[in-house]
Amino acid sequence: MTADASPTRTSRLAWTVFAVASATYFIAVIHRTALGVAGVDAAERFGVEATALSLLAVLQIAAYAGMQVPAGVLLDRWGPAPVMVAGSLVMALGQGLMAFAPDLGWALAARILIGVGDAPIFIAATRVVGLYFPPRRVPVMVQMTGLLGQSGQLATAIPVAFALHHAGWEGTFTGLAVVGMLAALGVWWTMLRPGHGKPTEAPDRFSIAQALRLHWRTPGVRLGFWSHFLGPFSINTIALLWGVPFFTQGQGRSTAEASMLLTVAVVTNIAVGPVIGALTSRYPMRRTWLVLGGASLTALAWVIVLIPGTPRPLWELIAFVVVVAAGGPMSLVGMDFARSFAVQRRVGSATGFVNMGGFVASIISILVVGIALQLASPRGATTYTLDEYRIAFATLLIPWLMGVLGVVMSRRETRATMAQDGVMVPTVREVWRRFRQR
Repeated sequence: MTADASPTRTSRLAWTVFAVASATYFIAVIHRTALGVAGVDAAERFGVEATALSLLAVLQIAAYAGMQVPAGVLLDRWGPAPVMVAGSLVMALGQGLMAFAPDLGWALAARILIGVGDAPIFIAATRVVGLYFPPRRVPVMVQMTGLLGQSGQLATAIPVAFALHHAGWEGTFTGLAVVGMLAALGVWWTMLRPGHGKPTEAPDRFSIAQALRLHWRTPGVRLGFWSHFLGPFSINTIALLWGVPFFTQGQGRSTAEASMLLTVAVVTNIAVGPVIGALTSRYPMRRTWLVLGGASLTALAWVIVLIPGTPRPLWELIAFVVVVAAGGPMSLVGMDFARSFAVQRRVGSATGFVNMGGFVASIISILVVGIALQLASPRGATTYTLDEYRIAFATLLIPWLMGVLGVVMSRRETRATMAQDGVMVPTVREVWRRFRQR
């Protein structure tokens, strides 16, 4: 099977490979989000304030985002399985270093390794879906891959938090390193061992610079970038670093309640993902409506939580997390734009380019929240008040506005390009008129 060929029906091997790829992504998400429940422990272990603590998350995400296009180029060149094995091993190395990091410098190096190793996992998993499943099932299966992988946050919110309490810092992160090595072994055994009949792809020799230029100049792929930019940064800010401190210090919730709220976010991903996948597949001309509608609801949720000057009741925090967490699967609409508009043999690098969007936004959001929090608090503080958190989280308006403008402008260019090819997207007024005439 070549890169341009697609299976017409789903085989047992396809489901096996899908399960392994999703499990590998599940483990990668555990690696990615472990710091989210260890933020308070990290501040105490390394004796750092908010800005330095933000760097632990920001450098990891920066490495992840910066490696997206290189990882996509490697994916187009070598195929998904080798890059998943290499990525899992690099993450395992990073967690091993994190376990025994003597100071902040070594911890930062460890988080960079984790970001680099994490970079190719999801885009490789989505490429596996494209190789083994029929095209009509790909949007739903990509959403399934995303939600199964993101359920790794459950293992972060509950088992990793439990392990930190009972096994301590070194035991927990050493255990994560072992799990990463097992993930690499699973991918090798399922997709790379000798005699395994796997689809093959013609290697692509496109350079990183060429890929960046091509994908940025392709309006539909750029629309995918901004769609992914707009969706996940709010929930990433919460899950990767600031959620547990905000819920415990700002909202006065217990650690168990904070973990429960992170669990609610994962359950929301699981519930919402298939719905968005089905809508994306059924209404491909209206995908940006999902993106902009989700962004509007997310902004409203932040306003409702941040305007009051007193802690919110638990039910309101649960509703807030549900709305914000829906931005995670919403961002995967961007992946469908990459699949629709990119040159087929360069879908890997296009997917990496799109996937970079949400994590660029997350870098901006986590960093500006940390800086604002430190500026709003007394010098040397390691705990913060609700008012200080309210000021800090208000800065999320910056990436939100960037994302909305990017989607609107890229959509206009994409539709103009489609019109040149004879594909016209009906206006809202035309759709409403047709609906009323039924």
